[in-house]
Amino acid sequence: MREKTYFMIKPDGVARGLVNEILNRVTQSGLKIVKQKKLSLSLEQAAQLYQPHYGKDFYNGLVSFITSGPVVSTVVEGEGAIVKIRELMGQTDPRQADKGTIRGDLHEENIFSPAGTMKNLVHGSDSPESAAREIAIFFK
Repeated sequence: MREKTYFMIKPDGVARGLVNEILNRVTQSGLKIVKQKKLSLSLEQAAQLYQPHYGKDFYNGLVSFITSGPVVSTVVEGEGAIVKIRELMGQTDPRQADKGTIRGDLHEENIFSPAGTMKNLVHGSDSPESAAREIAIFFK
């Protein structure tokens, strides 16, 4: 099924100059980037993005990290885009991510930010509902 999903390169990926490498991996997987922009997230956008995690002990760290520098937000389209992006990203914890995935191949040795938040380079929607909600936050 052809679908759209939200995909973001987080501040650690942008700061390390990995934007082109990561986006090339997305397009080489057969997916198409249909919208793209570089921005610094406001606290409001970060709160909306991480709303499902509100109240959890790691929530403030997520918001702090994602607003610490510019990100690249995209809308990606293709056959099975949500599952394909999730597979391309690899496990959330880069130390557990397989070789050949973005997180498995490109993570830093020290994966924690000064605030203790895990730096894992990318974010991708985990369901059609999340994709619709997240796309609406960044692409009105």
